[in-house]
Amino acid sequence: MLHPCAKINLGLNIVSRRPDGYHNLETVFYPIPLYDTLEVVAEPLADAPALVITGNAVEGPPERNLVVRAYQLLAADYDLPPVSIRLHKTIPSQAGMGGGSSDGAFMLRLLNDQFQLGIDTSRLQQYAMKLGADCPFFITSEPAYATGIGEQLEPLPHLSQQLSGLYIAIVKPPVAVSTRDAYAAITPCKPDHCCRDIVAEPVAKWRNLLTNDFEPPLFAMHPQLAAIKAQLYDMGAIYAQMSGSGSALFGLFASMPQQLEQRFPNCFTYAASLA
Repeated sequence: MLHPCAKINLGLNIVSRRPDGYHNLETVFYPIPLYDTLEVVAEPLADAPALVITGNAVEGPPERNLVVRAYQLLAADYDLPPVSIRLHKTIPSQAGMGGGSSDGAFMLRLLNDQFQLGIDTSRLQQYAMKLGADCPFFITSEPAYATGIGEQLEPLPHLSQQLSGLYIAIVKPPVAVSTRDAYAAITPCKPDHCCRDIVAEPVAKWRNLLTNDFEPPLFAMHPQLAAIKAQLYDMGAIYAQMSGSGSALFGLFASMPQQLEQRFPNCFTYAASLA
């Protein structure tokens, strides 16, 4: 059994459009203590992997789920038995927190360990890239500066120590964000300050420097998102931002934020220490 973690983006800048239709970006991925639960049991008499999902999940065909695709990737190269997969979702879906990507990457890790496949970290990241651009990050789940389409990772080991002692609040409203529409509204541009350099500064300086390029178009489409960010600052957040392409927002606090459920009714809320 493993516990796939969520991530937040500390800054997210779309710097250029690629010939393949994707975009080059600059961002800092940071793992946070919000977890799904993933368990795999070998089923020698079964014909194919069986998937059971509980908790906070979006309905969809099992064959499209990244944990099933991760199994199929490794089963194409290794002699894996059919398995029963149990996935309990706590990380909200469609939030910009990488929940599905984390599940897929952790499935690769779990299969590698459980069936003693002997795949090293670099090779696991290559498999993870076939699942999605941010999946390689979750193979190690360590703070990293990401470029390319999110797959080129530079570890930032100092960041965990820098954020130690702070608290995080997550607020995910019932807002469906169209990432395609968000990208269409962005004109790629190199930022004045690289997020890798900004996060080396004290968190108190981030507010005026660290940006997410998705915020302006998505806040215009969904004013509720802008209101949540403003409320996080009103509560005393040192820094607040939307994660990824949303619709979850987070705030970093000096003390544990209180009464999130009351302050943000009808939203998914979560608070934890970044010890």
